[in-house]
Amino acid sequence: MRKNRFLSLIIIIFFCLYSCKKVEQLPAAPHIEYTSFTIFDTTDILGNNSKGGRLKFHFEDGDGDLGLNAPSQSDTLADSTNLFFTLFRKEGGVMVAAPDNDPLKPSSYRIPYMERLGQDKILKGTISVTFLYLFYSPSDTIRYDFYIKDRALNESNVASTSEIVLSVNKTYD
Repeated sequence: MRKNRFLSLIIIIFFCLYSCKKVEQLPAAPHIEYTSFTIFDTTDILGNNSKGGRLKFHFEDGDGDLGLNAPSQSDTLADSTNLFFTLFRKEGGVMVAAPDNDPLKPSSYRIPYMERLGQDKILKGTISVTFLYLFYSPSDTIRYDFYIKDRALNESNVASTSEIVLSVNKTYD
């Protein structure tokens, strides 16, 4: 009898302590961190040899409103994109912002709609974006600055890749 009371007391204390666990809270604005960029050989849809690049980054969104629904006919570019890039090229040893008509400059991208059900709305994960480089020279060294926006139009911090040499197949951390 005494053992049962003691065991019951321990179980009650355990459940009381566990139920008092604080719910994690993060800011409503998303936060991103660069993870890696991998350069690899690939072919385009016509069978031409080209280079590919794969950006990976970690994200957190405190209110869980990341991603967009499929675009509709009435969407403008601002309504249909939520991942934005600035391309930098190495010129004379210095990284310089590339012009809008640069063939290596990526367009903006769309992160698909995400929603977490339940009381905890925090979204965390890794996003991977693939680029195709059809026109590049062996001396091209680039870097990207990038950020995301959630559905409430909160902008994340700006993250940057390391310097990437397009002619060298490797992973840049």
